[in-house]
Amino acid sequence: MTATTDVLARVHLVGIGGAGMSGIARILLARGQQVSGSDARDSRTVLALRAQGAHIGIGHRAENLDQFDGEPTAVVVSTAIRPDNPELVAAQERGITVLRRAEALAALMAGHRVACVAGTHGKTSTTSMLTVALQHCRFDPSFAIGGDLNESGANAHHGDGSIFVAEADESDGSFLVFAPSVAVVTNVEPDHLDHHGTAEAYTKVFEDFVRRIEPGGVLIACADDAGSAELADRAEAAGIRVRRYGRTATGAEDARLVDYRAEQGTGVATVELGGERIDVQVSVPGEHMAGNAIAAVLAGLELGAPLGGLLDGLAAFGGVRRRFEFRGRARGIRVYDDYAHHPTEVDAQLRAARPVAADGRLVVVFQPHLYSRTAAFAAEFATALALADEVVVLDVYGAREDPQPGVTGKLIADQIPLPAGKVHYQPSFTEVTPLVAGLARAGDLVLTMGAGDVTMLGAEILAEIDRNVPEVRG
Repeated sequence: MTATTDVLARVHLVGIGGAGMSGIARILLARGQQVSGSDARDSRTVLALRAQGAHIGIGHRAENLDQFDGEPTAVVVSTAIRPDNPELVAAQERGITVLRRAEALAALMAGHRVACVAGTHGKTSTTSMLTVALQHCRFDPSFAIGGDLNESGANAHHGDGSIFVAEADESDGSFLVFAPSVAVVTNVEPDHLDHHGTAEAYTKVFEDFVRRIEPGGVLIACADDAGSAELADRAEAAGIRVRRYGRTATGAEDARLVDYRAEQGTGVATVELGGERIDVQVSVPGEHMAGNAIAAVLAGLELGAPLGGLLDGLAAFGGVRRRFEFRGRARGIRVYDDYAHHPTEVDAQLRAARPVAADGRLVVVFQPHLYSRTAAFAAEFATALALADEVVVLDVYGAREDPQPGVTGKLIADQIPLPAGKVHYQPSFTEVTPLVAGLARAGDLVLTMGAGDVTMLGAEILAEIDRNVPEVRG
């Protein structure tokens, strides 16, 4: 459905502490709306939203809908909310409008020029880069991102400007409610087959998304990714203006990557754009991140920002929480955390981490996310993880899914082609920290990876290393 802003007068968000839902809450609160919600547990996000005026219950109960006088005008849910959730059931019984997260976000976009960033991988980083670059140009865009910007510590903002920048999530197809004037597609590679069913259906939802671009709008697509390149060709044939980026981009309006060089945990991309060569400095490592930055440059230009300001903004970009985020150093061992949860993401991030590790070893702690994804891509995960020197595989973080017989982290661990003793399957979460501390030695880079609660381990690993690992070892 297409929601209007009127329905957002008094909103209740189920799972308000989640990345997407909390962003909607922040924007609504900044606009002076009454916001209530619920979450399974307290968190720093929940505490921050309470400080802004949200009324939030811990645990899911029907009475959470009644935290203000009168009923909510809308209840917002995500795909992670099960049909029998008591708050969702109560809303349906009372006849309260129920919106998917994307529908609420689309209503917030009304009256703005919209830029949406979609893709199987890289959309959070690209959306973040575009937002920070626009802010550096003294634009004040509203934004909603699936991760917290390191600069502001927030994932959303109600800006004074006319632009709204949003990460467009394809996982359940709900991004089809958006109608952007600028759409970025970083790549198209099968994922979320638990919802879409087949690779063909997953690809088609991107085709449908591109058809939602406003007349006169533009698609910015990666020429180096087969899925994105095919999508761009079809869009162009349908009369949609397309700008491409990457090493194989060749058009007059395209941005061609001529060279990429890693420089001590950062990177510099040399790009041919408009007949000139420019350097794009990126503060996060990896050629895949350079590609995201180039996409942000093209999108920023389409939104009217000056090239020089965009480049300065990208050079100052401080990164996104959980995207190769430095968590600390102990006894000469560095610990980073990353959200990678698809084989392509794992491969790209490990290749980017290798030069950062320099002469040290790369020790990866990987937590598979979703049983369906683990079953579908176990072999591909194993191949990607073989880029590390030591791998610890946890059990599957099921999130919204019920367990599947025979689908565990061991399914991946058993296929990793590393020498004997270099792969460790550890199903007990509490045993991971001492195991990793026992493996690491001075000079190593430890990287926790996954979309689940593996992110909690970084601080624990650092503390355990500090207690038990000698400064120089082996």
